[in-house]
Formats: sequence, structure tokens, C-alpha cells
Amino acid sequence: MMVALSTPALADDAAAIHARALTLDTHIDIPADYATPKHDPGVRGDMQVDLPKMAEGKLDAGFFIVYVGQGPETPEGYADAYKQAVQKFDAIHRQAGQYPDRIEMALSPDDVERIAGAGKLAACIGVENLYPAGPDTSKIAEFYRRGARYMSLTHSGDNHLADSANLQGQLDQPSAEVHGGLTGMGRAAIAEMNRLGVMVDVSHSSEATTLQAVEASRAPVIASHSALRGVYDIPRNLSDTALKALAAKGGVVQVVAFDSYLRAPRPEKVAATKALREELGLTTPAAWKAITDDQRKTYMARLKELHAQYGRASVSDLADHIDYAVKEVGIDHVGIASDFGGGGGIAGWEDASETANVTAELVRRGYSEADIARLWSGNLLRVWRAVEAAAGPK
Repeated sequence: MMVALSTPALADDAAAIHARALTLDTHIDIPADYATPKHDPGVRGDMQVDLPKMAEGKLDAGFFIVYVGQGPETPEGYADAYKQAVQKFDAIHRQAGQYPDRIEMALSPDDVERIAGAGKLAACIGVENLYPAGPDTSKIAEFYRRGARYMSLTHSGDNHLADSANLQGQLDQPSAEVHGGLTGMGRAAIAEMNRLGVMVDVSHSSEATTLQAVEASRAPVIASHSALRGVYDIPRNLSDTALKALAAKGGVVQVVAFDSYLRAPRPEKVAATKALREELGLTTPAAWKAITDDQRKTYMARLKELHAQYGRASVSDLADHIDYAVKEVGIDHVGIASDFGGGGGIAGWEDASETANVTAELVRRGYSEADIARLWSGNLLRVWRAVEAAAGPK
């Protein structure tokens, strides 16, 4: 799908604006065996993001994600999660080592701008769910040394740091909020991130966790991949209260291209998706954690068929959420994320090669080139610099 612009001249303007913008996607998930022959980012393959697709779509930079799903809060659980996290850190660095002429690690906003200015792709690292750090804040410093520049407290399901937005594996069900927001260790984790100059990420956090994290942090806070309840009211999305609190502290919401967060699906699609998960035995968090490559391929192929049959959110729906956030808190507090590899992808922005369609839609809606530059990277880089400036001695 291409975004239709009213005149060829407007289409040319959009393409030129996109080429000049520094485009940064704040959430790209990777498989455990990323940067191996099985999932080689250097060749155009079946991943939503690889280096050829980034170049084709003029996606200049991305936060590649160290994600580990929530597991048991036991010594064995923490040890296994830590091992999985290190595997992904190593994979992201390995990517840059394999293709040094095409992509480079970025550890600061200046790095992002320098690398993009040199015509290469920039790879940043974010941690989604601090569960792998365990009940030991020293691991946060280790993750920083490994390159992480933002970290989220939770994913799906409450943990030892904070309450999540959802019950584990159930996007439509709010969490039990067993802690009432942050725990003492969660507050200690935020203090450590502030000291190091790591952005605190509240995506996947409950309302109470989000508001308390914004208040506890001495630096601006981000939501690395979230949509807005004011457009579609589900627990996973940011409420107006949370959005305004985040913006008042100088933070930014990176509006995410995730079908299930942008608009209500048709009931038939919900039922068909549930039946598909039951057929494949993917009905529990443990089953998703143990998913095989064959199961994943089958699930994604069948899900694509359901998208074709019942429809899915589009670039226009993504822009509706961007419009809403801009109206509520101003252009300086809004950005863009895909969640590619983690469930993201919408009609018009199915993979990194289609990134220019987002810019085209923003141009169609009347956003200026300066505003588009803010949305694509300027706001996030400003927050990152503010977090660095607020850091303490390392």
C-alpha cells in the first residue's frame, strides 16, 4: 500500500522531506539467533527489518531490543533471563561487526547524528523488561556498559520492579496491580538509570507505575512504543493523564504501529485469532516462550491471512494517534516507533522498506518539514540529551 497524495508535486515534496529527515525507530525486536546465517540482517529476507530494507525505506537508525519475556522470580528464572538478554546484546553488536561499512553502534545522540551524516545506519540498544537484571541493580550498569540507552521496567505481567499494564499475555485485561505501581526496587532501578544516563521507558507499565516513574525520575521519561487511550481505550495505551504527566516532565511518547493498539479489531478477527492460537497450542505465556520456529512461521503466515480477510490498522490510523497526541501535549512530545519483529506492522508500513509512507501521510495531513523531523528523531534525541545531562558520576 502506498499513501496517496493529491498531486505529483506533493508526492515529490514528501519523498524529498523523507530523504532529508533523520529517521529513527525506537523499537525493533530481534530473534534470539539474530545476526547468524539463520537470521542474517545483511540480506533482504523475511524479517521486517534488515539492512537492505532499512536502506530502501531510508530508515536511518533504530533501537534494536533486548527483550526477555516475564518469567518466574526465582534465582533460576533470573539466571535464565539474564542469559537470554546477553545473547541479544551480543547479537546486536555482532550485526555491527559483520557489516561495519553499513551499520555502526550508536551510544549517544551525537553518535546517531554522526553515523547518519556519514551515510551509514545507526544501531542503538533498548532493554524491554528489566526482569533479566534480577533483584540486583548492579546489572543495570552492566546493561549500560553493553550499550543499552533505554530500559523499561516491565512487559506483560507484573514483576519485582513494578506493575504492568496487562495481565501476562492478555492485552485486553488490566494487571492486578499487586504493588500499586513501583516497588522499592523499582524506584532504586530508576535512580540507577538516572545516574547512568539511561532513559526510563514506561511502555507496558500500568497507569500507577507510569505516573510514579515520571515523578520519581529526575530526568524526562519516554514511552518507547505506545498508543493513546484517547483514540482507542485499552489498558496497554497511555491515558491522557499519563500522556500529560510524561510531557510535563519533558518526555516523549513514541506512537507505535501496532494493529491491536491502534483500533478495535472486528469481533470475527478476534475469534479467528483466538482459534488460531488454540490450534497451535499458543494459549499460555509458557507456550509463547517455548514457541518453535515452525510454530512462529505458521502463526505469522496465518495471521497475515487474517489481516487480508478482516483488515488491519493502517498508516492513517497511526497518524490519528500522532494527531491526537500532538493536539493534547504539543509536537515536541511525540515520536514514532514500529515494534517490528514484536507484532508491529500495519497496512502501509509492513516493514522497514515502507517507512517513507509514514512521512507521506504526515505531509498529506499538513505537518511541516520541521515538525516531521521532530517526530522522526528530534524529540527523542532531545530527551536522550537531557537524560545524559542529568546523569551523575559513573
